[in-house]
Amino acid sequence: MKKAMNKTVHGKNNGMRAEYDFSRGVRGRHCRTIQGGYTITVHKADGTTVVKDVMPKGNAVLLEPDVQAHFPDSKSVNKALRCLIPLVHRRRRAKAGPR
Repeated sequence: MKKAMNKTVHGKNNGMRAEYDFSRGVRGRHCRTIQGGYTITVHKADGTTVVKDVMPKGNAVLLEPDVQAHFPDSKSVNKALRCLIPLVHRRRRAKAGPR
């Protein structure tokens, strides 16, 4: 049995204020820039500044938007790729031929 939806969360404006307008927002606009790394500057209340250089993990994989539309989360991507792994290994063994 489904739970009743909370109107404040799932309502018309999802709890967002009227002055926030995301109608012209672009998903993934800064994705390529972040891949190259970025700097975070933290200004503390005591007047000191901390600068952190951040590089994305080497094993991060980005999906193109048309592919991403079919996978809602990492779990579904991993599941699909695990299904393909045996097929790739079979094809490589068939091309290698007898030794």
